Amino acid sequence: MIPRIHFSGPAKYRLQSILGFCRSVVEVCVRRVWKGPRRPGWNWFVELATQVLKQRMIAVFEAGGVNESRRYLDSIQISFPESAGVRITPVANEKVRGSWFTEGDATSSVTVLYFHGGGYAFYPKAYDTFIALITQAAKSKTFALDYSLAPEHRFPTQVEEGVSAYRWLLESGVDPNSLVLAGDSAGGNLAIAVLLAARDSKLPLPALAVALSPPTDFDTERASIVGNRDSDWIEREMLVRWADWYCDAEQRRHPRVSPQWADLRNLPPIYIQAGSGEILYDSIRTFADRAKREGTDVTLETWEDMNHDFQIFGRYSSQSAEALQRIGEVIDAKVRQQKKVVFDLKRLD
Repeated sequence: MIPRIHFSGPAKYRLQSILGFCRSVVEVCVRRVWKGPRRPGWNWFVELATQVLKQRMIAVFEAGGVNESRRYLDSIQISFPESAGVRITPVANEKVRGSWFTEGDATSSVTVLYFHGGGYAFYPKAYDTFIALITQAAKSKTFALDYSLAPEHRFPTQVEEGVSAYRWLLESGVDPNSLVLAGDSAGGNLAIAVLLAARDSKLPLPALAVALSPPTDFDTERASIVGNRDSDWIEREMLVRWADWYCDAEQRRHPRVSPQWADLRNLPPIYIQAGSGEILYDSIRTFADRAKREGTDVTLETWEDMNHDFQIFGRYSSQSAEALQRIGEVIDAKVRQQKKVVFDLKRLD
């Protein structure tokens, strides 16, 4: 089975996407024949996907406004045949807007509240494939929140909506001991922010938080931002733009904007994945180290050479396939097995 590429939307964006994709294929093939892989751990698919993503993100910020950028992002989608069995059910009511992701008719003892990435400004249709991969890896029922986007809606709107969705799940009967907060990129930042808000509001806390490549502060002068710029598909200038869209300059050190500056005590386990080749790597590692010093059960697992949100490559990269598998293993260890221990203890009582 091979990935399927879909082009849609306005003709000018479809044409631009097709030409950009073809140009990337040629450039990657020539470069790999002439110089070998750009990073030792990259296969052909990873290198091509990185090139395509980087060129698309550059074009996004040249598209002439955030709405045009969103339309351009939706002009190309890559789907994986192995995720076709995941059913997507939209939800819209007075409390939340989003979609349930479930694999077939299977039931699961674990519920994931998922926050998508996109710099708080984008929610491309292609995310359906990524969230389906997460759902399969977690063996979960996954609710992906369609939160309001910046710059039309700025901090703290997204955190408030995330907490509202968390409350909604609790009120609907989801056991917090079987609940996982998760997200990638900006969504990883949001997962941590919602976790902090839930703790501060004295809500029952989830069993686990999973953050994939999460921004943890707005320091754009870290060494990895410069050192990894050739291996990642996001750039420093994009981080600056996203920050300007999301919040005011004086809010950059707010603990629910930059959790690097938060009180990280009395939190459930946090599991983080990152690639050593991403520009955010230094800030992610600094956050994990600080959380450990404050007594939080935090695990940071790093994949050599990989870049931002590398899990999106699915089974077409051994590192991505391993990372997805690890998400399921961690949920098994931190949620399913822990819940079984609690149940067994209650039976003994």
